[in-house]
Formats: sequence, C-alpha cells, structure tokens
Amino acid sequence: MEVTEKLEEVVRIWTKQIRQVLVENEQIRREADDVGPSAELEHWKTRMSSFNSLLDEINSSRVKKIISILQAARSKALKQWKELDGSITIAANEAKDNVRYLYTVDKFFGPLANASPVMMEHIPSLMNTIWLIYCTSPYYNTSEHMTSLFLKITNQMINTCKTYLCEG
Repeated sequence: MEVTEKLEEVVRIWTKQIRQVLVENEQIRREADDVGPSAELEHWKTRMSSFNSLLDEINSSRVKKIISILQAARSKALKQWKELDGSITIAANEAKDNVRYLYTVDKFFGPLANASPVMMEHIPSLMNTIWLIYCTSPYYNTSEHMTSLFLKITNQMINTCKTYLCEG
C-alpha cells in the first residue's frame, strides 16, 4: 500500500469518528423533567469544550501535515474532510456563542433558585435578557432553544415554590 492510500485510510477513519460526534450532538437530549436552567448552560459549556478539543486536534501540526500531503496528491478523500471541518467549526462557534449568551441570564438562576415564591422582582429583567438573546443571537434564537430554556426556568420556579411550601 502506498503512503497516500494509507493516509487516505487514516482520514476516512477520522471522518467516520467526526461524523459520529456530530450525529451524537444532534440527538435529542434526555434530561430529567424538573431540571433547572443551569443545566442549559452546562450543556453548552460541555459541547463547547468537546468541539474546541476536536478543533484543536484538527488544527494540530500532525493533522495539518497529513492533509497537506493529501492535497499535494490531489486526494478525493479531502472533499468530505473539508465539509466536516466546516461543520465542526460551525458547531464550535454555535456552542461558544450560546455559552456567551447564556452567561448573561446565568446571574438570574441563583436568585430564582433561592428566592421565595415572591420572585417576581427578577422576572422582568430575566425576560428582557432572554428577549435580547432571542433578538441578537445568531444560533440560540430558535424556538427549540427558547422552549428548552423557558421550560427549565419554569421548572426552577416550580421547584423553588415546592421547597418554600415544604419548609414553610
């Protein structure tokens, strides 16, 4: 087997592994019914870390050398590689952006969890911040993401009320 063929096989294996990571990240998350909004931030932080690690690996000198050898050999294996590289970059940017935006509402999560049921004082600011995220985020402004966040905020409010009633 010639060097180019061996390197193409390596890239095919990487491509398969990267596709698996992308597929897993697109699957519906399974979460407890009563999970609070901090879980949303944690999810995106974990995703950001995963994709940043993957990007670091893809941008390593070892991978760059292999890709440049295959480019010189005009390998057809690079077409899929370039598509995946772009998909990973988009996923990493989405996660980073979502973490940045969710940190703006994170300051409300503590008071929401520790307040008495008279948490109404926090709600207008929280809703305004979520509205700003919806209006400005290039990634998080989907109905799926917003529904998930509102569901978790509602869960937190219910848990806070339950705790208040049980302790009162």
